Amino acid sequence: MELTRKESNAPMKVRKYKEAEYLTFPLLDEVKSIRHLFTTRIGGVSEGIYATMNFSYQRGDRKEAVDENFRRIAEIFETTPDKIVCSRQTHTINVRLVTDKDCGKGVVYPADYEDIDGLITNVPGIVLCTSFADCVPLYFVDEKNRAIGLAHSGWRGTVSRMGKVMVEAMGASFGSRPEDMAAAIGPCICQDCYEVGEDVARKVKEGFPREWEALLKDGKEEGKYQLDLWEANRRILLQAGIKPERLAMTDLCTCCNSSVLFSHRASNGQRGNLAAFLELRR
Repeated sequence: MELTRKESNAPMKVRKYKEAEYLTFPLLDEVKSIRHLFTTRIGGVSEGIYATMNFSYQRGDRKEAVDENFRRIAEIFETTPDKIVCSRQTHTINVRLVTDKDCGKGVVYPADYEDIDGLITNVPGIVLCTSFADCVPLYFVDEKNRAIGLAHSGWRGTVSRMGKVMVEAMGASFGSRPEDMAAAIGPCICQDCYEVGEDVARKVKEGFPREWEALLKDGKEEGKYQLDLWEANRRILLQAGIKPERLAMTDLCTCCNSSVLFSHRASNGQRGNLAAFLELRR
């Protein structure tokens, strides 16, 4: 698998299990109490615009294909799809505390919740799952209190500081302290690829009144800007108390690598979903 990489403090590792090729963070690989990965398009059974490893049931792919894709990832975690719990993303900053009663929701069973972009749990054996096609995956691990979190943060979630919300939610539920946590920012669209209009730029300026100039640069056309979601989320997590040496930021842009990573921008919306998975081991 050929990848176009950016400068980063945490080059992601390409790993393979049977047909599936996926990505991991070296920082999180060191934490033996968890397992994690971020999928690529390679190693599933979906076809056409969803080829081949698609994790969305809502975009028109065959249910049987998505089921099999989830089964293949579950096998990497040495478990079954009924232990996976999925988000119900709508660009909110709502966080759900996941328990045993949620197992299988979004895969084997319908989810009985909506508007959930963040998942947290301290239950071993549950595999959290969030989906992506340019937005920002955020991973959180509290090894001291044995708790984990996984979040989806597009520009709306970033402006609303989803990363900070997750740190606070884990603190409230598990006693997690940011200085004890490890966090990672996963593959998403890079600044060079992510052009936004005046409306989004205005929201960024409102959300980051003292630092927006570090996050926005002029676009290729008048009234257009290039937004740096990576840097915005890095700043949010550091300001939330995550230590710099415990924060990993990806080196992979979904749009630059659209042949192996789904990108909404590169495909004009004709695509499947990638997924982030995170489990607290038994």
